[in-house]
Amino acid sequence: MFRPLKTSQVVVDVSVAVFFALVALPIEIGVAQGVWAFSLVLASAVAITLLFAAGLALRRVSPGLALGFVWAGALVQVALLRPPSFVDVAIFGVLYATAAYGGRVVFWLGFASTFVGAAVISGYLVVGPGFNPSGLSWSSIPVLFAVLVAAAFALGLAWTIGALVRTARRARATREAQQRAEADAMAEQERVRIARDMHDVVAHSLAVIVAQADGARYAVRAAESPGPSGAARSAAVEALGTISSTARAALADVRVLLGQLRHQQDAGPQPVLADVEALYAQVRAAGVDLRVDVDPAPEQEPPAAVQLAVYRVLQEALTNALRHGGGAVSVGLAWHRDHVALVVVNPLRTAEGVLRADSAHGANQVGHGIIGMRERAQLAGGRLDAGPEGEVFAVRARIPIGGAA
Repeated sequence: MFRPLKTSQVVVDVSVAVFFALVALPIEIGVAQGVWAFSLVLASAVAITLLFAAGLALRRVSPGLALGFVWAGALVQVALLRPPSFVDVAIFGVLYATAAYGGRVVFWLGFASTFVGAAVISGYLVVGPGFNPSGLSWSSIPVLFAVLVAAAFALGLAWTIGALVRTARRARATREAQQRAEADAMAEQERVRIARDMHDVVAHSLAVIVAQADGARYAVRAAESPGPSGAARSAAVEALGTISSTARAALADVRVLLGQLRHQQDAGPQPVLADVEALYAQVRAAGVDLRVDVDPAPEQEPPAAVQLAVYRVLQEALTNALRHGGGAVSVGLAWHRDHVALVVVNPLRTAEGVLRADSAHGANQVGHGIIGMRERAQLAGGRLDAGPEGEVFAVRARIPIGGAA
């Protein structure tokens, strides 16, 4: 029944109602003065003024209650045979409020009140005993019709303006809700993108670091054992150097991603095809026998979105091969005119075949690796399939060149 309003709005509505009552009360007293005794004139003027002023004060906080107050004031006015006066202006404000702020029922009650009120006003002024004691006659019918049309137009205009304001408010609220939803969707997409980048960078770098650390540990043990140790020490130093450079690169990438999380700014530089060789070098430095076949080569520089997708898919596929595979890893890239086909195949670490493949595939499915690769391909307009094929694990992607990103 009561709408939530700001304190300032309540103060304004009450102030307007008090000012309206102070102006209307002397007018109401003057309208009926000389007809009845002064005490009756004062009582009726105060009652009517208070009813209309109360409706004016409640028009926004409770349009339905305000409509009831002005109807009560109008009926008292008709019952006492008082002529229309300044106090009736409150009716227009309340009808406007029922259309602009009222609920569904109050909205249509205000609409009905425009016609019922017009009929009451017309009958009261044209054939009412206070103005036409002889009642309805053929000569008064045109006047009755004219007054009915004028009253319906005036009351309906106030209600219609309120309805237009209501429509504008709802349209603005819908537009703001849509903007908030779009902003939330963009923020969610940005969070997913940053999470995907974070996973790609950190997972790959940590996989290389772990592999190099294991190699360094074995090399140190070999150096401590009797016999020639120069080669072992050299391998340990090389592995530690790879760990250092890989960790620094990962730290720089993480700082870029954290900067994007902290500030609303454009994304930092993204990897391109020229960076693929460095990726291959990292994987080979980790001790992986990596075989790369590019046939055919790209005829021209592919779009940036395609280059980024290929790089990230390769990065994640090689990281999975480094972590879960065993043996040589083969990479196939075929740059056709309308699409690029990417295949990464690695044997599984053990010879238990399908059982190990299924478990590795399941682990990837519940993790972020395959999900991230598939999202990368889809963002570039392509598709990706990953799973066991006998005793090997294969990642196959097809990305259109010039497709929708």
